Amino acid sequence: MAIPAHLEDAAFHRALSDTLPHLGAFALSFTLIAGFWRDHRRILTALPTETALVTRLILLGLGLVALLPFPTGLLAAYASQPEAVALYAGAMAAIHAVHASLLLLTERQLHPSPAASDAAARRRFTAQLGSSVLIFRLSIPLAFVNTEAAMWFWLTLIPARYVIGRRRR
Repeated sequence: MAIPAHLEDAAFHRALSDTLPHLGAFALSFTLIAGFWRDHRRILTALPTETALVTRLILLGLGLVALLPFPTGLLAAYASQPEAVALYAGAMAAIHAVHASLLLLTERQLHPSPAASDAAARRRFTAQLGSSVLIFRLSIPLAFVNTEAAMWFWLTLIPARYVIGRRRR
């Protein structure tokens, strides 16, 4: 969003405050993309070989991440609209689903023995991603009932991931 040139003080300050949701959306997009990049590296760093299916999933995931600024910006501008909240939740669920699929698909290549400690860590990570998919998917119909409740529901990711991380150890 651009601020027009040569505005009077009051109009400038109003235009500047109107950009704050967009700056927040940018910060949110950056944070999420950085997290997905970190997850992507965590999933694929030790992978000895890459199959055609893994490559397709990687490209799908990267494409979804590249699109993430659109639903995030839409959410910043139209958080009261159920379609904006649902689109954002759908995008997040899809990205997490791709990462969980990559983990499941590459599990045997990296850890032939399910007893390996690294295998247990990958299972915990897969379960955490699965909980993210579930929470974002459940928030989609909720968005059409109450958009604010759907967005607050996303905070259940924090205890869900914590509990899964602690429980499996």
